[in-house]
Parts: sequence; structure tokens; C-alpha cells
Amino acid sequence: MSHDGVGPRAVMRSVAFLTAGVLAVPALAGCSEKDPAGKPTAGQEIAPAERGRIADGGTLRWAVDALPETLNAFQADADAATSKVAGAVLPSMYRLDANGRPQRNPDYLESAKVVDREPRQVVLYKLNQQAVWSDGREIGAADFAAQWRALSGKDTAYWTARNAGYDRIEKIERGADDLEVRVTFSKPYADWQSLFSPLYPKDVMGTPDAFNDGARRKLKVTAGPFALDTVDKDSGEVRLKRNPRWWGRPAKLSELVLRAVPRDKRTAALADGKVDLAEIDSTEAHRITLAARDKGKGNGAPLAHGPGAALTPGKSLRSWAVAHGSDEEAADEEILARKKRGKAVAKYADEQSSLRGFEVRKSLEPAFTQLALNGQEGPLADERVRRAVARALDRDELARVVLRPLGLPAEPVGSHLALSGQQAYADNSGALGGQDTKEAQALLADAGWVSGGAVKEEQKEKKAAGAGASKEPAGSEASESSGTPADSDAAEGSDSDEGSGSSEDSGSSGSSSSSDGSDSSTTSGSSDSSDSSSSSDSSDSSGDDGTYIVGEDGKPGDDKPGENRAPALLVPAPLAELQRVALLDQAYVLGVHGQAEKAKKAKKAKKQKAGKKQRIGKKQQAETEKQRKKDGPGTSGKVEKNLAHEGRPQFQHGGAPGAYAPKGTAAPGRAAAGPLAKNGKPLTLRFVLPSGPGSQSLRAVGERIARMLERIGIRTEISKVADESYFKDHIASGQYDLALYSWPASAFPATDARPIYSKPVPAADGSLNVEQNYTRVGTDQVDQLFDQAIAELDPGESRSLVRKADARIWAAAGSIPLYQRPQLTAARTNLANAGAFGFQTPLYEDMGFLKKGAKPQASSAP
Repeated sequence: MSHDGVGPRAVMRSVAFLTAGVLAVPALAGCSEKDPAGKPTAGQEIAPAERGRIADGGTLRWAVDALPETLNAFQADADAATSKVAGAVLPSMYRLDANGRPQRNPDYLESAKVVDREPRQVVLYKLNQQAVWSDGREIGAADFAAQWRALSGKDTAYWTARNAGYDRIEKIERGADDLEVRVTFSKPYADWQSLFSPLYPKDVMGTPDAFNDGARRKLKVTAGPFALDTVDKDSGEVRLKRNPRWWGRPAKLSELVLRAVPRDKRTAALADGKVDLAEIDSTEAHRITLAARDKGKGNGAPLAHGPGAALTPGKSLRSWAVAHGSDEEAADEEILARKKRGKAVAKYADEQSSLRGFEVRKSLEPAFTQLALNGQEGPLADERVRRAVARALDRDELARVVLRPLGLPAEPVGSHLALSGQQAYADNSGALGGQDTKEAQALLADAGWVSGGAVKEEQKEKKAAGAGASKEPAGSEASESSGTPADSDAAEGSDSDEGSGSSEDSGSSGSSSSSDGSDSSTTSGSSDSSDSSSSSDSSDSSGDDGTYIVGEDGKPGDDKPGENRAPALLVPAPLAELQRVALLDQAYVLGVHGQAEKAKKAKKAKKQKAGKKQRIGKKQQAETEKQRKKDGPGTSGKVEKNLAHEGRPQFQHGGAPGAYAPKGTAAPGRAAAGPLAKNGKPLTLRFVLPSGPGSQSLRAVGERIARMLERIGIRTEISKVADESYFKDHIASGQYDLALYSWPASAFPATDARPIYSKPVPAADGSLNVEQNYTRVGTDQVDQLFDQAIAELDPGESRSLVRKADARIWAAAGSIPLYQRPQLTAARTNLANAGAFGFQTPLYEDMGFLKKGAKPQASSAP
């Protein structure tokens, strides 16, 4: 589980039906010939090439977040780097294909099938007769049995992180010969293909000491295309070398080096030639795209982006004048600033020149971002309130905000348990229903939340709490510095505009906006407007504790146009800054014209505007007269519709829908008359978001959600917290009402997803055992469906049960899947069979650098 950027998933009833708990389950698999699983939303992009086009030898340096704490994938502190090492050096009986579906790995397994179901399920594995460990010993039943005993959970001396599936095994024995392994289960287990991947040698699994400590920093015996060479903590590298005993297709690379590079240092590492392959955020992707576009301009041409781009001729002249002026103190300061700026510009230009050897490969991660609703206590303990929150969300819009600027398909996720293309996937969101403001308001009213109450009194209490609470109302002075109502609507409209540009453009000009899964601006000169964006970030984090309330500035008694609408909502600083950066990026791409040309166009535009104003005035006068005749005496004949579309300044925010948004933007839904209250308490939800530089898009999505909730009368108290404490101190401990974080999508959801959605149960000490269900929302029906699915050996029926479980998870509204996370990877242009893998397990033996003059095949890019 992770939150983006910081680390490791139509109305169908009336309020009466919802209150009664009646669940309308949508049509599932088996009811139609069409496979509901569909295809992956985005294909992988790895520059595929035949092995004959790839040179033999070479070293691939692959950036990872940190060195693995352990090389044992079954320990609690195993991470993504652990998985990379295990995938390259250890056997896996099954691996995932491009659709996220398990496929038999022929390098280790000739066949595997269920040979008996009664009285016990028996699976017979037939191993590849060439499969041997690096010490020459054959892979066999002894290795399977040792791993089962270590992971079964029966011996607590083994410090295991999980034992799912292994705890259902009764015995493991040798088959007809050494190449056969018979596994007998005590209980039926549908996800048996998830077992023994990876498979460790009996030397590692044989004793608790070897399991707990022996495989944390070394693996003496391996059986993959690569073998572990060294783990160097000082240099931050794990070095893998070709396995001389490998029987499969020999690895093209001589070495594979995993190098620890923090996310905010990857641009420099790429430019310095320290890594060849790295997952990146949208800011770095933007820079690489710009570097490729500048390739044909020559090294001497000035860049229209970077730290020097904001220096206009006027500013440059003023700087020169100050530096050579009579004020010696000011001159010294300006000379120093000019030197620093010059160094930054030179460094940025050098990095951009080096980045021309890279390209951005993009897909969607096998993971999704969700809105979590803590149902343990407070307003969200009421299922009707949770459903109201869900019905207020426009999930299509939220997906567009993140994915469209990156040129990726912007489709909301329709399942908690699988992603499009995976076998268990089906869009079950209809069990809850789509966005519907009226239905959401009806649910809140049915739950007793009505407009009015002691809202103002509650505001006073919050403000009286002082700096300790640090509540920042949306209409406060601090909020006003971050934007205007017009900016807010314009940003919202522009992000969701269907015509936001081609995927090529959006990969660059849009990628610096609040749009990807992990965008950040962390190094000097790494963004087109680094100075302003860094100042925005610093003010966002240091000026207050990051807490402010959306919707608390409502004053129902004010006699203003649109008083029955939501109060003016000002864009929070991160979103306003990101919008400004996006606009600057577009200016850089289009080019900066001369001042004379601007003056000429401005004069022409002024004349056109004056003529248009005169024509509009005449037209409005005619229409007003026509409307007065139609309505009869005493009417004003005001044509508000035309005025709204023209964006007349006399309409204040909250008046005519669309008045402060770009042309073509859909008008927002009518908001509740005022904040809702029940029993003298306002309906306010604490929305916890991470504050780190890699979480800008997550915060932008959170702020967009807050505005959507405000329209139905729900106020949100947004709290931005440090990345390090986000999960431990807030999500896992339940100190939140709303939160955004991600879950990976498993090929075996009946096994892997159950801890996430099972019903919490009281522990022996009186606490609540939630496992990984951090929303604290679960039902007995969901648990029963998981139990049935895991014990059903018919694959089609098991998938049908998983889909039914997902429909009930939707109906409980404990979490709302939003969008699949973007996957952006920087790769050298001559690197083949590596990049944005999507669902597929990497084929390490096929990675390599193209021969001189060779080109990759056409890729299944998004």
C-alpha cells in the first residue's frame, strides 16, 4: 500500500432501498458472452526487440528507492528492490503476462495441474529436468517442502510476514520421480498458482536461523538468469552477474546493477550517466520530453524553459543597470545573484543536453488510488453518509485530472479487487451508483443531516482553539493569497476539458501540472519555474501546519447573488501554483514573441473588443425588449443565460454557473444551501493528505474532492501531514475521516485482498484487529464470499464469487477506487525490453542494449 509519490486499490436504488440494506448486484461474469475483464487500460511500453537485435554484454544500471533491507521476499520489510532481486535470481513457478494473468514459467515448470479434488485437493508439479541450483543440485520436492514448513505458520520461530495458502497444505512429497512434486491440501485452495513464486532453496528455508537472518544480505545459492554478486551499502548498489549454470536463454546483459537513487535526485543521476533506467515523476518526464524537442536546435541555442526562461529583456536590462549602478551594496547583491543564475542556467543546459539520450516510456501501474472513508466512528460510521460522499464524486473528472495531461487513458477503476485486463475484473461500481448530487443530498437528509444548526457557534469554537488547531477557513487571508474564485473554476474546467491536447503535447506541457501520480519539483532548475514553485511549496508547508477548512466561510445570511449556492472557494496554494506552472509551460512551447508584436496585437484586440461590445449591447437590448414583451409588464427582460456565457463582471462567484470558467466548461452542480448539521454539530470531515514534494497531484485530487463534497453541504478540514507519519500515525491508527492512498492489484484477489476488506474483529486485549482494512468497514457477507471463492476450484465460479464480493464492497462504501496510477519510466533510447512494464513480470534475460543501427519493434504504447 502506498500513497502516490511516497512509497509501497447509475443509481440502482432509492434511499428507502439503501436504508433497508437491499443490494442490487450488477450483472456479473457468466451472464454474458462478453468477457467483463476486458483488456488492460494501457499497454506496456518497453521498446520490445528480438534477441538477435540486442548486443551481448553491457551493464544496466537500474535506479531503486533504496537498497533492500532483506533479500527474503517473505519477511515484513521486503520491498520493491527485494522483488527485483528475487525475480532475477530465483525460480518462480508462475509469472504474470501483459494482462496481469498468471502463466506457467517453462524455465522451471513443464506442467502443473490439479489431479485430485476428493477427498483432498492434490496438485502435481512436473519440473524442468534442466532446472538446477547454482551449486549444481536439482530443484526438487525438498525445496518445496522446506518452504511450506517455514511459511505454514505452525512454527512461530520463523519470522514470516504472511502464510496465506501455505497454511492450507497438508503434505508435500516426491512424485513418481525426482522431477515430480505432489502437494496435498487440507482445504481446497483456488489460488494454488500463487505458491512457490519465488522459491527459495532449502538452505534458506530449512531452519529458523537461516530464514530469519541468513537471506537478509546474501543468497549463496540461486537459480535464475542472474546470480547475486555483491551488496554494497557504502556505494548503495546491488550487483547481479550472469549465472553460468543458467539453462534457459542466456542473459544478454553481463551485469545488472540496482542503484539506490532517491526520487528527487534522479534527474541529476540520469544526466550524470549514473543510471540507465529509472521510474520518474511528471516533472522529470517533462524535462526529458523538452530535451528531446530541443535536440534539433543545436547546443548553442538558448532554452525557452528552465531557470533562465523567466528573465525577460526588461528584467535583464534592469539587472544590468543595478549591477552597474551607483548603489554599491545593491550592485554587489545583484552581481552575486547574476552569477548564481548563470551557474543554474549553465547546469540546467548541460543536464538537458545529457537528457537527450533518454526517452519517457509510460503505462499504468498495476495499482490504483482510492478514497478511503474511515467508518469506525463519527459521521462516516453511518453507511448513508459514506454513500453520500461516494455519490458526490465525479470519478471520471478525477481520473482526467491525473492521467490526461500525461497522455494516458483517463478511465476510472471499476473494481476494488482487480484491474481491467485481469481475470477477476468487472466494473461493479453500479452496485453503489455514479455521481448524483440530488441522491447524495437525499441520503444525507435521510441520515438526519440538514441545513442550519450550530455551524457559526462551531466556527467560533474552532477559531478560539488558537494556533494549536491552525484551522484555515477557505475565505481567510491565507487562502486568498493562493487564487481567486475565477482561478478555481478555470483550473477545474481546464483539467477536465475533453480537448486538452494530443498525448504528445500532454506528455510535456501538461506534465508539470497537478496531474500525475507522483509529480514533484525538488531540484534547483528542475522545473520551468523552479523559483516560484519552490516558494509556493515552502509557504505551503512552513506558513501553517497545512490545515484549513473547505466550506467554513459560508454566510447564509449575506444578501448577495447566489446566496443559495456554495460560498466562494479559493484555490489552495498547491493547485494554483501548479495551474500557473502549466500555463507557463504552454507559453514556453509556443515561444515568447517580441514586445512590438504584443503591442500590435493588443491594439488590434482592443478595437475588436470595442466593436464586439457594441454589437453585444445592441443584441442584448433587442433580446431584453423581446423578453419583456413575452413576459408582460413589470418584468426586467434580463437575459441571464447570455450574460453568464459572456462572463459579465456584475455576476459574483456563486451566481451564474460557468461565469468564471473557460468557454465550454460544464457548470458545477448546485450546492447545498449551507453547511449541514445534526444535533447541533456541523458535518465536517477531516481529510488527511501527505505534504511531501512527490504528492502534489494527490493533494490536487484531494482539493478537487473537497470542492465536490462542499456542493452537497459537507465541509472538509484538510490536514497535510509529513510523508513519514502519513500511514503509521494517521491511516493505520485510524486518525482520519478521509484519505487517499493506493493498493496494488493482485492476480490472486481471493487470497491477497481479503485482509484489506475483511470485517474487523475485536482482539483479545479489547482493541480492534483490522489487519489491513484501514477503513474499518466490512461485512459478514463479504467475508463469506471470500471464503467461498478461495475454496472454489472451478476458476470461472471462483471469479464470479470474487466479483460478487467486490459488488458488496462497493455497496458498503468504505473505499472508492478512483484511477489506476501512472507509470513513467526514463530509459536510454537504445535500451530494449525494459521500461514501463505495466502488469508483466520483467524478463531479465531479454533486457539489453540494441546493436548499432538496430531499432526496436513497434511498442504497444498507450
